[in-house]
Amino acid sequence: MTISHILEPFAVSEQVIRRVFDRALSRGGDFCDLYFQRSESCSLGLEDGAVNRAASGADLGVGIRVVQGVETGYAYSESLDFASMLEAATVAATVASSGPMAAPTAFRVTEPASHYPIAVQWSDVSTKRRVDLMMDFASRIESLDPRIIKVSVSLRDSQKEVVIIDSLGRIRRDFQPMSVLRGSCVAEQDGQRESNYVGLGARVGLEFYTEDRLSTAAKDLVSRTTILFDAVEGPAGEYPVVLGPGSSGILLHEAIGHGMEADAARSKRTIYADQVGQRIAPKNVTIVDDGTNANLRGSINTDDEGEDSQRTVLVENGILRTFMHDRISAQHFGVEPTGNGRRQSFRHIPLPRMRNTYMLGGHTPRDEIVASVEFGIYADHFTNGQVNIGQGDFTFYIKNGWLIEGGKLTRPIKDVNIIGNGPDVLRGVTMVGDDFELDTGTWVCGKRGQSVPVGLGMPTVKVGALTVGGRGSA
Repeated sequence: MTISHILEPFAVSEQVIRRVFDRALSRGGDFCDLYFQRSESCSLGLEDGAVNRAASGADLGVGIRVVQGVETGYAYSESLDFASMLEAATVAATVASSGPMAAPTAFRVTEPASHYPIAVQWSDVSTKRRVDLMMDFASRIESLDPRIIKVSVSLRDSQKEVVIIDSLGRIRRDFQPMSVLRGSCVAEQDGQRESNYVGLGARVGLEFYTEDRLSTAAKDLVSRTTILFDAVEGPAGEYPVVLGPGSSGILLHEAIGHGMEADAARSKRTIYADQVGQRIAPKNVTIVDDGTNANLRGSINTDDEGEDSQRTVLVENGILRTFMHDRISAQHFGVEPTGNGRRQSFRHIPLPRMRNTYMLGGHTPRDEIVASVEFGIYADHFTNGQVNIGQGDFTFYIKNGWLIEGGKLTRPIKDVNIIGNGPDVLRGVTMVGDDFELDTGTWVCGKRGQSVPVGLGMPTVKVGALTVGGRGSA
């Protein structure tokens, strides 16, 4: 694969690339990269059996970054003509003051491993096939229960091609598919209305949406909606909490994962900043951040700095081993980058960001974990929450859960918050289940004005005590 072939979709020549590097490095700098992006997307919405919105989009541009120490000069251009790229390079260069640096004398193209093969490209899928998929999903939801009075479905897909060229002479290219199918419904019984939602998201093609997957998602949505008719208000106070497998990983992501991103550690904004090598959790807790899981939302073949994706063990048997690093933080800590330098688009600088973050499974059956709780709650499905990233304080809203009474799941609960501190939750883990599950939801992570797709998961986990903000009584 030659550089000319890789640059052809962007209509840019190798000679132009060299001149842009010359301008970007004209004042010096430790490192420079050019991030080219070309993408297209399609978004459709369905409500009450009819398509009610449709949109398509395309994006093209380049981001130019110059790094000197821990400082970054950054500019982007939505046009790939020579003058516009030179102007962006001039702006990015202003961060440096060490004297001119030589541009790369040669470029080498390397192909990353592929972690999201797909059979059907979205560019080959007709609008009719997209609408048929949505109609099928909506009819499955409607047919499951006569109490369902309203169904909404949306489908969004995208394809992004990126090329990263840096001052080390490296060239990396990646094709990144993504699809998200969401469904929501409203059910009514004796004048009471309840609602819920379900989402499927992954780096996949049309073949992902099988009969079994659509049927399972529809049943899950309807059951989680209609069970709310029988739900009672959760208790208020401090109780043991059992976190269900899969989507409970959002608590791990928000309340704990952000504190392990290396820019927070470098600036001392996280409680974990000085705790590498120290015990921060019981021995049965191991947490990884992995960009190599097949087809998951947070998986990446290469990060947005051109580093290979990898599986990074953050916490091993309770010991904090490392942080999630981009190039700048890795240089600061004297370690290798972990492939966590991610950006929303060519308009944004890369930052240390999570990919697929999850806790590994243990050896205890779920029923044994539930049986160990005399009175507490079981958290099954989360919706939203708030987190103080530095200290890890959080509040999360449980959409679906259960009371645990006498070691058994007894009554469904709703309108419940759990309140606590991420590091305390880690230390308070007493049991880890053998039912590890990766969630296939539509998770998006926001940080410093940027959003990127992520994945998460965990097994069933018992936490000794958390503050439960319900309105009922024990």
